[in-house]
Amino acid sequence: MPPLKSGRSPWAIGCAVVAMTTAVTGPAWADPAPSFEALLGRIGLTPTTLEADALLDAAEARVGQAQVRPNPELGLEAENAFGTGPFSGYDNAETTLSLSQDLELWGRRGARVEVARAEAGAAVLRRDLASVEAANRLALVYAEAEAAERRFLLAEEALAVTIADTRAALILVEEGREPLLRGIQGETEAAAARANLDEAHAERDAAFARLTAVAMLPTPVTSIETGLLDRTPAGVAAIAGTTPEVRVAEAERAAAGSRIEVERVRARPDVRASVGVRRYEAEDATALSFGVSMPLPLFDRNRGNIDAARAEFRAAEARLMGARQEAEADRNAAEARLRASASRVSATDAGVTAAEEAYRLSRVGFEAGRISQLELRSSRAALINARNAAVDARLARVRAEIDLARLQGRAPFGTSQ
Repeated sequence: MPPLKSGRSPWAIGCAVVAMTTAVTGPAWADPAPSFEALLGRIGLTPTTLEADALLDAAEARVGQAQVRPNPELGLEAENAFGTGPFSGYDNAETTLSLSQDLELWGRRGARVEVARAEAGAAVLRRDLASVEAANRLALVYAEAEAAERRFLLAEEALAVTIADTRAALILVEEGREPLLRGIQGETEAAAARANLDEAHAERDAAFARLTAVAMLPTPVTSIETGLLDRTPAGVAAIAGTTPEVRVAEAERAAAGSRIEVERVRARPDVRASVGVRRYEAEDATALSFGVSMPLPLFDRNRGNIDAARAEFRAAEARLMGARQEAEADRNAAEARLRASASRVSATDAGVTAAEEAYRLSRVGFEAGRISQLELRSSRAALINARNAAVDARLARVRAEIDLARLQGRAPFGTSQ
């Protein structure tokens, strides 16, 4: 039986490869993203930080409101008027104009102010935590966009290298040193490389769109000139301290403790003093009236609210205990991941250098006819994988730095907010 033959000639395969080469090139346009430091300076304009600032303003306004004394009450009362007999008109009426004031005894006002101040302190820490989280999110989106751009450039280079290898194979096919199957395989590999390039292009555009949205830039980002992937993290050398989550939990526990005292004070009688002027129409005389009033705590002693405040305080203590338990473990884990990622970056860089040399030697050997196309394909795939692994390692290092920066309450890479 005669061998199966392909209906495609080496010339047709070469034309397809040339078409792929033309498709790689495109219009050159770029709108570079601002530096990470420039975007970090605008972190206060992000929705999360604006929300935290507004909540802090509300908490501070409540502190001012808590310091205000209650308003006095003005009352006008008429007795013995418009009745029957001697009280048929207003001639025998008794009219009283009085002014009453809540005395706020038992430290009621001080307890109220203490709660408001404690809640404002917690709002300050939440605002700081929101700023840190916004900075870390910006760093992650920035690094992911940079990594997506590098993967796209690597995919372009991989396509160019694959096409060059395919052309070299076609030359050997024309010379009769390789079967036609090698050319067809080369075209298939070039098509796969083109598909990878299209996928990398889509991922890059999506990452740039996310960066544009998160950074609230007026124009879309199409390139990154100064990135984060090659920066050396400063996380491990940073001074250790209490994590922002622990500080927030401590402030929330303090506020919960202050609310217990407020409910205890509310259980005591609310004393009110009053003074007034009474007019006696029948005698055409006036007299002063004064008094003190207070409710009798026979039925409502605010027990339920006191118990609820105590329960909320226990819940706040439990949250603080959990935050403290997780803080140290998370910090140690983040520092270990950062050290491991730094080692991985060094290893992948060495791997890229070795893979580049191996591919160069394989290409020389293939053109000289000393090694097969399969060996060349293997060395090319190893080079592509090594370069992509180097990008992944750098992105992992950025993520490790971001995790540690969040635990330390700072912006990544030692930058200030």
